[in-house]
Amino acid sequence: MSDNLSALSGRKGLEKNLFEQLVQESKVTGTVPDDRLRELAHQYLIGDAITYGTASFYDFLKKEHEGVKVHVCNGSACLVAGTQSKLKEKLSKHFDAKEIGHMCCLGRCHENSAFNYNGHNYSGKAIDDIEALLDRETDGKEHYHVGGNTDQKVLTGEPLDAAGFAKAFQEILQKGKGWTLNEIKESGIRGRGGAGFPMGMKLESCKDTPGDEKYIVCNADEGDPGAYSDRYLLEEQPMLVLFGMMVSGYIVGASRGALYIRGEYPEAVRIMQRAVEDLISIGIVGKEIGDSGFRFDFKVVEGAGAYICGEETALLSSLEGQRPEVRVRPPYPTQQGLFNKPTIVNNVETQAAVYWILNNGGQAYTQLGTSKSTGTKLVCLDSFFKNPGMYEVKMGTPFQEVIHELGGGFKSPVKAVHVGGPLGGIVPLHKINDLTLDFESFANEGFLLGHASVVSIPEDFPIVDYLHHLFEFTADESCGKCFPCSIGSVRGKEMLDNARTGKSKMDRGLMDDLLETLEVGSLCALGGGLPLGVKNALEYFEDELNAYFN
Repeated sequence: MSDNLSALSGRKGLEKNLFEQLVQESKVTGTVPDDRLRELAHQYLIGDAITYGTASFYDFLKKEHEGVKVHVCNGSACLVAGTQSKLKEKLSKHFDAKEIGHMCCLGRCHENSAFNYNGHNYSGKAIDDIEALLDRETDGKEHYHVGGNTDQKVLTGEPLDAAGFAKAFQEILQKGKGWTLNEIKESGIRGRGGAGFPMGMKLESCKDTPGDEKYIVCNADEGDPGAYSDRYLLEEQPMLVLFGMMVSGYIVGASRGALYIRGEYPEAVRIMQRAVEDLISIGIVGKEIGDSGFRFDFKVVEGAGAYICGEETALLSSLEGQRPEVRVRPPYPTQQGLFNKPTIVNNVETQAAVYWILNNGGQAYTQLGTSKSTGTKLVCLDSFFKNPGMYEVKMGTPFQEVIHELGGGFKSPVKAVHVGGPLGGIVPLHKINDLTLDFESFANEGFLLGHASVVSIPEDFPIVDYLHHLFEFTADESCGKCFPCSIGSVRGKEMLDNARTGKSKMDRGLMDDLLETLEVGSLCALGGGLPLGVKNALEYFEDELNAYFN
């Protein structure tokens, strides 16, 4: 059935994609009227249930969102910082309760007190100037440190401009597809979104798959609380992201690319659209480049509030206007992706590294990291650090160097750091010295590097409350496709609810069975990844959690 829906949606293509129309319809009242849902269903030759099911899933499209004017961040970093209750209290003086909604996460983890109003994000001390904010439309100013431990700045150097983009891409055309793909393969770069799959292998798979039409999709919807590296790249290095997408299109034979950006990053949506327009204005995008026979078009698509769209197949379903449910693999996106066509899906940081690799050579990239984890990685440190900010570090860097030297250590007592988002591992402080910043080290020690976001768990924040937050997050964000995730996350939340309130203690055997079911039975990393942090907590904070078990 979903294949048929993909094909029907594909009749209109990217230019008139159903999801974008749903998002635009919601801009007026915060939801999509029923009569408009029926009209869109008729236009796309699909059932009313499809458009209704889609709109009812997203935070910013569902009926409950109607009339919401301001959104409060409820991500992990803001939760443990304890800033959001006071923030909501201040906002309630200017908005009715039904006008205050939530977003997760705004990527303002370095200073917290984050909220969104009228298409602009704010954080830090901005709430103290709320009266003035209500009268003007400007992006909220923020300040965070951008540093690192490498002189070779792959991602944080001087921003590439449109002219530099054009010059570099014309050089790529002269060197050819074979050379370009070989350099990326030689670099050994692995996906920076968490899975760590080799980029070169993915490109080669799509290139070798027959197809009259292929697509490049940039996954800019990965919303791990604690991570704001994607937002930095979209807002400060937009041409790097677009360059990587266009090079990917050249290699595999795709002429269209979709940049799917989180609705929680409104500034990024505007900046990326302007960057695309700059490339169009100089003739490098939107028409054939010289006599190369190659043409590439970009489409910027704004998300609507769904963490699961960070999973590549759910994102593809979303782009097609379907409910963003995870797809069973195989077939993989490189074989059958957007509109059933061969598709490359890579995240923002992966795409942004391509320019440096091709400019300096794949071999040079391998010298920046380890043999299996090459290159550099962006790491985000939250507000508990003395030097909160984003750091570009060489893979293989001792984790303690990131925490204590670059980050300056903690402002107040912390007992653990949660690395890699809600599905990452919870690392107790005594394990920091055992880790190096690369995929292998974290995996070998029972953790996950993932997006390399670092959320600090303060000493006075109960681990049981943090685990409840993780189950609650998963229950809210589950796509509903598989029962282990959609039901299992709710059951875990209920067990922790009862234990925290003293209603009933948890059975350890039952909890272990639940975690195994989630880990083994879930279709994707949302349900399958949740158990990692819970298991870490059960192992390293057993004394604190014993009181909640029989």
